[in-house]
Amino acid sequence: MTSDIRKLPTGFGRLWTAQTVSSLGDGVTHAALPLLALTLTRDPMALALVTAAGTLPWLLFGVLGGALVDRWDRRRTMWTADMARALLLAIPAAAALLDLLSIPLLAAVAFLLGLGGLFFDTAATAYLPDLLHRDPALLERANSRLRGAQTAMSGFAGPPAGSALLTLGRAVPLLADAVSFALSALLVRSLPAVPRPVPETREPLLRQARAGASYVFRDRLLLGLALRPAVGNIAFLAVETVLALFAHDRLGIGTSGFGLLLTAEATGGLLGAAIASHLGRRLGTGTALTCTAAVEGLAILGLAAAPNPYAAGLALAVCGAGMGATMVLGPSLRQAIVPGHLMGRVASTSRMLAMCAAPFGAFLGGWLATAYDVRTPLYAAGFLLLTMTAVTASMTSNRRVEAALRATAPEAPAPGSPVDEEAADVR
Repeated sequence: MTSDIRKLPTGFGRLWTAQTVSSLGDGVTHAALPLLALTLTRDPMALALVTAAGTLPWLLFGVLGGALVDRWDRRRTMWTADMARALLLAIPAAAALLDLLSIPLLAAVAFLLGLGGLFFDTAATAYLPDLLHRDPALLERANSRLRGAQTAMSGFAGPPAGSALLTLGRAVPLLADAVSFALSALLVRSLPAVPRPVPETREPLLRQARAGASYVFRDRLLLGLALRPAVGNIAFLAVETVLALFAHDRLGIGTSGFGLLLTAEATGGLLGAAIASHLGRRLGTGTALTCTAAVEGLAILGLAAAPNPYAAGLALAVCGAGMGATMVLGPSLRQAIVPGHLMGRVASTSRMLAMCAAPFGAFLGGWLATAYDVRTPLYAAGFLLLTMTAVTASMTSNRRVEAALRATAPEAPAPGSPVDEEAADVR
């Protein structure tokens, strides 16, 4: 039976539910944190500090985190990280109730949430191909559903809910996210165990971490897949850092309207995740990735030039569609071609490059807005995305993608062999 008609396993449903619940809480916090920061300061650089803090764990611990995930039980790593984040959010919630919130506290919480996310995301990325037996078509379907749910919850439902909950009290959205993490931890703990890759010879942690990083940098396809989100994060964080200020000062959007603006981006993300597989089949994965990156850059330029909230919402929806498709096609391809025993390190190295670039984008956005105008970071981000698209197009071409998939595909058994006869019986 081919993977095109084979059902996803029951365990995937529980993983999907856990990430859906957690993503709803993330969306609440995604809208609430910048709005909480705005109640404390209107300094763009202070806002940039809170935004950048959540990405710093990848700069400091990204590759080492991947090496640890390749040593640890991936399911246990996921639920432990979720439960730790649930407990962590009680701190700013209590500070909000006692009127003790501050920019340094919000930055510290963002940093620790990012550290928990590092371990959870890396473990989940490594767990999924084991659960689905590295089947490329099943991985694409699974990532499409995961990305769609994440976009719907963290971008579509979460931000308006976060804005609304914030009107009930500054602690309320933080407590809602804590509950979502606790529920996710319980669901993840019930996931089925999967076979672990054959362990390597015990080596020092740093040496194993370097091996994973070297694997990415030596492979032009993997490097191209890693560079796109890295450069993209510089652009997107430059935009995100000033988006609340841009929406308020230039578009005249209030608290509730800002949540709806983020919802427009999420709506496009849902569409992009849904059509990602179709784009990959129609254009080839490499060409599809190049096209979606170009769409993102053009959409950000459209956002910068938007004369009103409706045009801005449309631009963000188009950008979200490009991002949604990219975040299905890129990770699915990586999970299909990377050996299981290296998956945690390769995933964390790729994510580290992306997340390490994000603080530079956040501070770039804050500096450009301070030195010039709040629209300037948006124009700079759009041109940066288009430049990245041109540079990486050949690195992730269809030819390279097809060669990598052929190299990792299992050899077909010879007709009449015992393995072939057993497969025929199964069919």
